[in-house]
Amino acid sequence: MNERVKSWKPFLQRWAITTLGVLVAANIVRGIRYDTVPGLLAASLLLGILNAFLKPVMLVLSLPLLVASLGFFTLFINAFLLFVVGQLVKSFHVETFGAAFWGGLLISVVSIATNALLGTPDSRIPIRRSRRDGRPRPPQDGGNGPVIDV
Repeated sequence: MNERVKSWKPFLQRWAITTLGVLVAANIVRGIRYDTVPGLLAASLLLGILNAFLKPVMLVLSLPLLVASLGFFTLFINAFLLFVVGQLVKSFHVETFGAAFWGGLLISVVSIATNALLGTPDSRIPIRRSRRDGRPRPPQDGGNGPVIDV
């Protein structure tokens, strides 16, 4: 596989998973619908872009609410972003905030399940252990285990 295709693969995989989630939400949640397949693709692409750039800013700004609600407020952020996508993409419709809430929840569940089934390459967490004096411990598994710098 050439390097150009390898660099696009994670992006396309995330887009496909988001599109699957939006498709499931549009077919299950009353109040979410799409007119055309290109509209569905555009909506899932815009949702992915908003999740990548706007959602982290919103999470930081709403940190007190997130802590107070034990993370439950994240569902409202997801709903808001899905509702915004429904307003921006003409052939994708989100009628109410309630529909956006349930759609966002369903898209999250589908994304988590699909990522778990497919095993995304970014899901590994490396762990690296060191002694109190800063020297690394000798690996107990021959050096092939996970690594986390602490």
